[in-house]
Amino acid sequence: MVETKKISKRQLILDEAAKLFKDRGYGGTSMRDLAGQVGMEAASMYNHIKAKDEILASICFRISDLYISQLGEISATNTSYGDKIKALIRLHIRLMVEDGPAVSVANHDWKYLPEPKLGEFKQARKTYEKGFAALIEAGIAAGEFQPVNVSVALFTILSAVRWIELWYRPGRDLSAEELEANIITVLLHGLERK
Repeated sequence: MVETKKISKRQLILDEAAKLFKDRGYGGTSMRDLAGQVGMEAASMYNHIKAKDEILASICFRISDLYISQLGEISATNTSYGDKIKALIRLHIRLMVEDGPAVSVANHDWKYLPEPKLGEFKQARKTYEKGFAALIEAGIAAGEFQPVNVSVALFTILSAVRWIELWYRPGRDLSAEELEANIITVLLHGLERK
């Protein structure tokens, strides 16, 4: 029972840290700020977290692990390459909508990770990007996609879903599902009517 309480308090700390890091940046957030946010004394925080960089690593690797595991599952499905790319786009949008602060931290503050975590995170990003690019490349080879530069396609898609963190808020005149449908239409079919 005690262990469960520690885990939930740790998760609360990680969730609140993600919000503060997103709003103030990693460098602009102190452990004292975080302690105040979760209603603890700063010294008590160290019962749950050893250091601020441990918080950053936990957030970044939770998100990268999620992306990599989902990429593996999506890649293994017996569907078209177009459906696989759509599933990855939906994954990005869903995570941004449901866990925006943590995704934002993983997208922007990873560069503050100390070594060797920084190198490990960069490798995780490369692994994900290579796997995503391999699906685009296979889709081109199968004749499902236009013969475009794979890197241009990959980074256009990834850049196109990143702006959501700055714009989307629940309660807009657009549901998360409508957001997904609109982005997929624009990215995979363009604006022009055929």
